[in-house]
Amino acid sequence: MTDGDVIIEVTGLARRYRRVEAVSEATFAVHRGDVFGLLGPDGAGKSSIIQILAGVLVPHAGRVTVAGIDVLRDPEGVKARIGYMPQGLGLNLYEDLTVDDHLQFFAELRGVPADQFRDHRATLLDITRLAPATDRLARHLSGGMRQKLGLACALIHLPDVLLLDEPTTGVDPLSRQDFWHIINRLSRERQITVLLATPYLDEAERCHRLALMNRGRILALGSPEALKAEFGRGISDQISIEDVFVRLLTAEERGAGQASLHPPDAAGTSHAAVSHGVPAISVDALTKRFGNLTAVNEVSFTVDPGEIFGFLGPNGAGKTTTIKMLTGLLRPTRGSARVAGYDVARQAGEIKRTIGYMAQRFSLYPDLTVAENLALFARIYGLRGRRKRSREEAVVAAAGLQEWRGVLARDLPLGVRQRLALAGALLHEPPVLFLDEPTSGVDPLARRRFWALIGSLSREQRVTTVVSTHYMDEAEHCDRLALMHRGALVALGSPAALRQQAAERRGVVLEIVASRFRDAIGRLESSYPDLSLAGSRIHVFTRDPAADRERIERLLQDDGAGPATIRDVSMALDDVFATLVDAGGSHP
Repeated sequence: MTDGDVIIEVTGLARRYRRVEAVSEATFAVHRGDVFGLLGPDGAGKSSIIQILAGVLVPHAGRVTVAGIDVLRDPEGVKARIGYMPQGLGLNLYEDLTVDDHLQFFAELRGVPADQFRDHRATLLDITRLAPATDRLARHLSGGMRQKLGLACALIHLPDVLLLDEPTTGVDPLSRQDFWHIINRLSRERQITVLLATPYLDEAERCHRLALMNRGRILALGSPEALKAEFGRGISDQISIEDVFVRLLTAEERGAGQASLHPPDAAGTSHAAVSHGVPAISVDALTKRFGNLTAVNEVSFTVDPGEIFGFLGPNGAGKTTTIKMLTGLLRPTRGSARVAGYDVARQAGEIKRTIGYMAQRFSLYPDLTVAENLALFARIYGLRGRRKRSREEAVVAAAGLQEWRGVLARDLPLGVRQRLALAGALLHEPPVLFLDEPTSGVDPLARRRFWALIGSLSREQRVTTVVSTHYMDEAEHCDRLALMHRGALVALGSPAALRQQAAERRGVVLEIVASRFRDAIGRLESSYPDLSLAGSRIHVFTRDPAADRERIERLLQDDGAGPATIRDVSMALDDVFATLVDAGGSHP
């Protein structure tokens, strides 16, 4: 690539919000046709950079050019050259307009001539696979379809640059795969440059280049391969972008020097040997309706004492509603459940006093210190005197909060705030702990430490833990999983058992590692339309591995897509989820 190929150039970019440095001295360039990823937790500065590039936020310092236009001098001029999709499911949509209405409306906003609109509409409906739904109202679209419609609206004028702010957060795995097929096709066939922010580490592997960000700063910049080579020196095991990020965060935390790639407190959870006597939780045909909407539909399961039990599914699957019923916060419409021996319908007060509960939005008091928050929670739980002091000391030590005692909750890093919320939920030594998407938005190092702590509670204290998540990799830490979609429980079992179920329906997985993986996708997807992506690796499903291995090698050689390595692998949980949801008839 030459400088002439650069379509986005950012130099010394800075943006403050009062005392917070949201973006600090960010410098990077993006080449035409590339997929460039901003990777980092909440508060890293990803959204601020995208908003500055889109001309909707003014920086305090720095220079930004997009497609040769100085964004700071001409923020309106750049808008004709870009498509922008803000963070959030369908935030740029209108509930009472159809798919076709949206495309026509955004075409008029963008001044797309009628003849071009017809061509663009046909192209985008084909790419997004929304053609069968053109007369459907936005309010009746699934989360994945809403995101694809939002993308089509942002692309209606076929811009040079597409800016996407966490486009796949909270959507189901099958829709995430569809979204990435669209992004790859736009890059490969139309040379559209894509700059996207994502919290998903597997998605980072699919970008041409990455900026790894934390607290407003770019920690590292380069291709996934270059970053893994630089930070994986001396590591014999296969290294991932998550490992790179964890190493950088650990080094930043220590202030300097080489950090351990796998810190001792970031080890994987080892599953507890659970008891199969009286269940800690039993649920029978639990149902919750809000008017005409059935949020949870006849869900049944049991959870054993000491078990780590996971709800896995996208936004709107019914995970949070189920947890709120089990914690006594919502009364079921129908069905029954018992938690720690108490009936959720008749003994909600006893349940609330017995369990630990960590909500999606951490229930902390921002103007109180860590110590003051814990003291308040202790009083709420009725802890007094020596027991109060001993429990406060115990949870501070378990959550690693010793150095943060005097810091206001509002000034804590997100990962520390997360551990404080967990410590508050554990003060009264609950036998059952409910965690509703506890790691959403936190950095990879904090996620590893959090799961190590949950594993320790399960193994050493026999705490039963029910956790909801839409991160597929986190599901591997659970003893058993309940896969949820549109309010229904579509599958239940250990990760290994669910993989076996999916393999029986779909066959074994061939993993293809190609030097030019986008070209390889373009060559293979006509022959294998259900192929999926695991990072930058291509997964093909087959019931005849030997024959398909030969066929794939021949297809890639004939097309000149570069050398490829092909091997048998176990099915990724994204693919397990998509397979079992399809089998249950729960996906559009």
